Amino acid sequence: MFILDPAVLTPLLGVLAGCVLGFAARSTHFCTLSSLERHWYAGDSSGLRTWVLASVSALVGTQVLVAIGVADPGASFYLSSDFPWTGAIVGGVMFGIGMAFVGTCGFGAVLRMGGGSLRALVVLTVIGLSALAVQRGILAVVRVPLVDDLAFSFDWAGSQSMGDILSALTGLRLQEAVAALIALGGLAWIFKSASYRREYAKIASALVIGGVIAFGWWATTFTSAHSFEPVQIEAGSFVVPVGDTIMQLITYTGTWPDYGIGLIVGTFLGAVAAATWKRDIRWEACDNARELGRHILGGTLMGIGGVMAMGCTVGQGITGFSTLAISAPVVMLSMAFGARIGLAWLLEGSVLALFRHGGSRTPAE
Repeated sequence: MFILDPAVLTPLLGVLAGCVLGFAARSTHFCTLSSLERHWYAGDSSGLRTWVLASVSALVGTQVLVAIGVADPGASFYLSSDFPWTGAIVGGVMFGIGMAFVGTCGFGAVLRMGGGSLRALVVLTVIGLSALAVQRGILAVVRVPLVDDLAFSFDWAGSQSMGDILSALTGLRLQEAVAALIALGGLAWIFKSASYRREYAKIASALVIGGVIAFGWWATTFTSAHSFEPVQIEAGSFVVPVGDTIMQLITYTGTWPDYGIGLIVGTFLGAVAAATWKRDIRWEACDNARELGRHILGGTLMGIGGVMAMGCTVGQGITGFSTLAISAPVVMLSMAFGARIGLAWLLEGSVLALFRHGGSRTPAE
């Protein structure tokens, strides 16, 4: 018997998950862009290995929950049979460039705001408003014909899960085998580095982050099954939920926030707690108008690109990946390419530097 109505329980579970997520990520400086930048420019792959471990742990946790019947990511938009490939590629590149201009993604901006960054507050406001404009505002008029109407259909496979696609092609049930193969391959690469095997704090942080995403699938599946009102099945993203959080703050509709809004609020609170514990709270703002303009442009690109790609670095790279959605690797490769373009422009003065250096200055470990 419930003590709380599922409509109330859903956002509270999101806040709980977000507090854990924000604390773990802020404590270990978990950041997608920083991981890529150090991998490309300093030959340090420890951050990238942490990020991949978070994705792999989310995949394993989610697939175990699916196997025992307590999570249903198949009801989420990630496993829709329509794959908007134009949005995945173009939106992913846009998001990556915006991430480079800002210095972090939407998730990282929430973590930075928890430490007192006013720049992050500006970026999140822009991300949220531009995401809403593209999802259900005037810019949706452009998005629908260029993204939604050009989607590739996987109706013949049942969903865009890589496991379902291979199962349909071979006539065999390969969902679990595909998940296991990807997880083992990822773990082999992650722990191939002897030095990384001693990064206990980063390893623990990655496992916690992945576990929070798996928890999200269970939480929303659970409340959906016991609620009289529709509950969106989700686990974690930092683009549209940022806009929804803004709308929840400035409007009153008489409805409770959803899990995604709770996760945003909880992540901020967890980041504040971690920054306080580490004595790492300090007010930060843009140094000049040029820096402010770059952050606004970067936030706009991330808001628009994130909606077109159906997620951010967390929303696709970890959450989408945990479902085996084929969109996840396509979006993440596109985001990485966009980030490399942005970094080449900012750090080397020209996008052409990307081709001169062959994508990297220093060989990675």
